[in-house]
Amino acid sequence: MVDLKIAIIPGDGIGVEVTAATWEVSLAAAAACDVNLSATTFPWSCDHYLETGAMMPADGIETLRTFDAILLGAIGWPAKVSDDISLHELLLRIRKEFDLYANVRPHKLLPGVTGPLRAENIDILCIRENTEGEYSGAGGRVHRGTAEEIAVETSVFTRYGVERILRYGFEMARKRRRQLASVTKSNAQRHSMVFWDDVTRQLSAEYPDVEVRSYHVDAIAARMVMFPETLDVVVASNLFGDILSDIGAAIQGGLGFAASANIDPTGRSPSMFEPVHGSAPDIAGKDVANPIAAIWSAAMMFEHLGQTELATKISDAVGRVCARGIGAGSSGSSYGTRRITDEILLEIAR
Repeated sequence: MVDLKIAIIPGDGIGVEVTAATWEVSLAAAAACDVNLSATTFPWSCDHYLETGAMMPADGIETLRTFDAILLGAIGWPAKVSDDISLHELLLRIRKEFDLYANVRPHKLLPGVTGPLRAENIDILCIRENTEGEYSGAGGRVHRGTAEEIAVETSVFTRYGVERILRYGFEMARKRRRQLASVTKSNAQRHSMVFWDDVTRQLSAEYPDVEVRSYHVDAIAARMVMFPETLDVVVASNLFGDILSDIGAAIQGGLGFAASANIDPTGRSPSMFEPVHGSAPDIAGKDVANPIAAIWSAAMMFEHLGQTELATKISDAVGRVCARGIGAGSSGSSYGTRRITDEILLEIAR
């Protein structure tokens, strides 16, 4: 029997509900696949910040380092704690300190799910650089509160960072349909984005079996809506990948289906898995959140941990439930978190 030790951070809002549903499904599937799961739940959240003055303890990273993977719900409750605090002191801290540089977001229509587009054969893997670029946090504000106030936000792109995320994209393309779309805005950002294009061209020589196309971010945003079936693997910077993957979530039926993985491909640190959707405080505790994005994220987690049978057990169950029309709406509100979870559990038990 395989033993896996998972750190669970439910976080805020609907993160608590969808994480509970995900773990329930994970335990049921693991029992059927002879995998032993153990978990430690950490209360790190905006409420934790209000109680302690910190989103997570000072030794939180070292605590998480002992786990095989991290399952995260959602972080943020702006009415309680400013988003720039909750994001930077927990989510981004984990991503950066564990060097989880590959943010992987699949955009695929599940059986029975009708997206807003006429296209039905949508299967895009969006790979976002996750540790530098526009979200590096370099910059500052001076003369605060005066008419002369200045704010500077500096994007940081290193050859090391750009090359490794592009190489990861090339490797993923080799495992899929051998098509890579590299995204920049090099006609306007003449330094960082031209640099990204240069590295893309240099690496493409090492992958002659992969068809490479470079797109400006506005052009590929339009293509994702007009011709999504022409895209396979999309690689973009931190900001552009963040925005494009929300478009991807929309065309796959909504944020209720948008899963993600924050990966350290070297395996030196535990990777983190989370739904793309936020904490949605307005519907928290109402049993209307669709848990499928979180459950799909768990399937990605088990795939990453080498438990393909377990991952497939979960994803197939989700697919069969959606095919029956359960949870096929983006919010899941017509069925509710509990009903969708119960239906997935029934499919796993079959």
